[in-house]
Amino acid sequence: MGIVEPAAGRPRILFVEDERSISEPFSKALAREGFEPVTAFTAAEALALAGRMEFDLVLLDLNLPDGDGRDVCRELRRKSEVPIVMLTARGTEMDRVVGLELGADDYVVKPFSSAEVIARIRAVLRRTGNGSPAPAPAAPRTVGELTVDSGARQASLAGEELDLTRREFDLLARLVRDAGNVVTREELLSSVWDENWYGSTKTLDVHVGTLRRKLGDEAESPTYIHTVRGVGFRMAAP
Repeated sequence: MGIVEPAAGRPRILFVEDERSISEPFSKALAREGFEPVTAFTAAEALALAGRMEFDLVLLDLNLPDGDGRDVCRELRRKSEVPIVMLTARGTEMDRVVGLELGADDYVVKPFSSAEVIARIRAVLRRTGNGSPAPAPAAPRTVGELTVDSGARQASLAGEELDLTRREFDLLARLVRDAGNVVTREELLSSVWDENWYGSTKTLDVHVGTLRRKLGDEAESPTYIHTVRGVGFRMAAP
């Protein structure tokens, strides 16, 4: 039997949740919001469905009657790049880190509201493109002696290529994209880290500090990345 593709215009969600008091009302909420929910109540059922149907996203509970949802995540990620949002009563930082290392795209802790989870699903689908053709890469942008080429994922300063981590490059590209305008901390966390899993913006400050050092910037009198206190950061105007 071939793979069954989602109906046009209705993203198909594989909802893996064994508690019917959660799965039934939330499946109805998904349907009302324009999604096509398909429910699995066990790890085995989830993997079987994923093998014969095409999904736009998997909403995956970690506590399943026949196994650990992290094993399901590992197996799904081994075979496909389908976006995965983990759903669990566990809320420790270690659980979150493990989930992200396995390839999850987001992490929601119970109890949750339908509106919150649906908003996160929409955000993940937007970030992953939901099967849409990738947009043409933006032209390289230049601010002073800094040039950022998002398509090639390269950045150079005065002609010398910068050695940046993936997060550092994404953060720099996001700031350069709106050079001259303030980008809020929330916007940066959402677009660069996908969601604020850790509930803290310290990681953002650390990455900004590292970027400034690599750009030769001084926090007190920066050439490139300016702090707008209580709001966010602004890249110097082109």
